[in-house]
Amino acid sequence: MKVLVTGVAGFIGSAVAIRLLERGDEVVGIDNLNDYYEVSLKEARLERVKANDNFTFLRMDIADRQGMNEVFEAHRPQRVVNLAAQPGVRYSLENPGAYIDTNIVGFGNILEGCRHFGVEHLVYASSSSVYGANTAMPFSVNHNVDHPMSLYAASKKANELMAHTYSSLFQLPSTGLRFFTVYGPWGRPDMALLGFTNKIVAGEAIDVFNYGHHRRDFTYIDDIVEGIVRVLDRVPEGRADWDSENPEPASSYAPYKIYNIGNNEPVELMRYIEVLEECLGIKAQKNLLPMQPGDVPDTYADVSDLMRDTGYQPNTTVETGIRNFVDWYKEYYKV
Repeated sequence: MKVLVTGVAGFIGSAVAIRLLERGDEVVGIDNLNDYYEVSLKEARLERVKANDNFTFLRMDIADRQGMNEVFEAHRPQRVVNLAAQPGVRYSLENPGAYIDTNIVGFGNILEGCRHFGVEHLVYASSSSVYGANTAMPFSVNHNVDHPMSLYAASKKANELMAHTYSSLFQLPSTGLRFFTVYGPWGRPDMALLGFTNKIVAGEAIDVFNYGHHRRDFTYIDDIVEGIVRVLDRVPEGRADWDSENPEPASSYAPYKIYNIGNNEPVELMRYIEVLEECLGIKAQKNLLPMQPGDVPDTYADVSDLMRDTGYQPNTTVETGIRNFVDWYKEYYKV
């Protein structure tokens, strides 16, 4: 297939592109290489993807309406994996405009391109953040998600609503994936694992919010990529038995689907840090702090729907995943 992957220089996007290329797909990748975090890391990820002759890279912003229309018209992708987004719960408190531009306007441009150029299936990144104030665990795709606690979370829920509209009006098959705390080699510096490691290696104290009592469904990058590719190959269809009087949120009369994609095994943040300390052979200095605004204490993914429909099976423990990350870190940063 010819697949358009947006956010292709990102942590997840680059890994997905490599996997698709390895199995013989043609990939057109888009990224604006913005400076939200170190551009050199994005460029290094991109170099790994560019090694394949079936890859075409376009530097642009998905918020560029005319530019995106030209991409769809010129390349005619059969399927689209939209991973371009402004990430981060905490940054949404500082720069809300970035989330409107990329996550709302940019996603609208993706939907329009898919609509007008006959895309067979759109797979897009949502987030576990949409569960917001929910406390019933594990989080299920059939739970209500009407109480987001950050603009980032609200923008991801908006993506799900926008996608359903296009699935309903224009019969565009779409699948949203609610990612649960992805980690591993080539990860983002604004996320806990790489941020903690940089400070621990430098002998600086790390900020540990909620006094380390957060629980997160940490999901290793290889498990995430496996799930994305399995979903991409499974085009949703509208359900004839969908009950409008008792509407099921994760499916529809339209060709629309929502899945959780996580490890299905939450780990307390303090344990996550302990494993990192063991792998580095360094004890971290910790600033124990209260929970930050917009954050949630726990996440825990019910992935039974994804397992049932695609055979997805996460199998990487944090002990293995963090060891793989530390091996990559030492090589990449020459530590």
